[in-house]
Amino acid sequence: MLRRMPQRHATPLETVAVTVPDAALEAYEAALGSVCDTVGFFRDITTGDWRVEGVKPVGRGDTALVGALALADMVSGLTVVLERASTAAEGWLARTRAAFPEQLIGRRFAIRGTHLHGPEAPGRITLTLDAGVAFGTGEHGSTRGCLLALERAARRAPRRILDMGTGSGILAMAAAKLLRRPVLATDIEPWAVRVTRENAALNRVSRLVRPKLANGWHHPAVRFGGPYDLVFGNILARPLCAMARDLAAQLAPGGTAILAGLLGNQARMVLAAHRRRGLRLERMIPQGPWTTLVVRSPGGPRR
Repeated sequence: MLRRMPQRHATPLETVAVTVPDAALEAYEAALGSVCDTVGFFRDITTGDWRVEGVKPVGRGDTALVGALALADMVSGLTVVLERASTAAEGWLARTRAAFPEQLIGRRFAIRGTHLHGPEAPGRITLTLDAGVAFGTGEHGSTRGCLLALERAARRAPRRILDMGTGSGILAMAAAKLLRRPVLATDIEPWAVRVTRENAALNRVSRLVRPKLANGWHHPAVRFGGPYDLVFGNILARPLCAMARDLAAQLAPGGTAILAGLLGNQARMVLAAHRRRGLRLERMIPQGPWTTLVVRSPGGPRR
């Protein structure tokens, strides 16, 4: 995810960065965001840690940054090392935009940034994200796999839909636009809930996408919103395994779950955990090093 404040710079720029665990992401994003024009955070799929990067003019806000990082250290209980690197002042935003061209996925979807102009791709559902949102986080293949799986799952006309671990909200928005049904979009991170709400407004699906701060299946809104006909779980392999029991209990008869965020060599482990709960594999979608699993609950579709 990348947040951008559109400004032009005639002075030299630098990139400042820290690497922090999941629980500390919000504190350090806020610390860098207090002085940087651009803040990005990128997850290491192996460790689960986040690299938080900011771009700012060299020398600007250094004292404030020291104070903001000290506060983040105090709140998180960490002591992080700040990395610095020079960044070319000319063309940095253009390069960010160039790295985010319009993406045509499957037969139905197009993802484009707000920096792109001109007519939308004909015959496709366009999902618009801010030009500062980056897909170079290692999760792009997972998102693509989920959207491909959604195209087929839509044939069953699911009514109750949950996007768990919504992140930017892209899957929730895709389901809302394609199916014209409400979607409960949950995440354990406040920043993800905020970004999802903003993106839903940008894509004019605020009435259908309901962002909610929730810890997995334990939140009342999640428990009482089921049983679900369609569940997205674009998270990580081990959390998906740990939640397999709850998913099976909350999936309606004939319901579909789209599981992603897993490397190809993790797919068997995740599939085994869900098979033990009575779910069966319907489809496996490889996308580069990533694999998306589509599993179903036994029984006919819920009427």
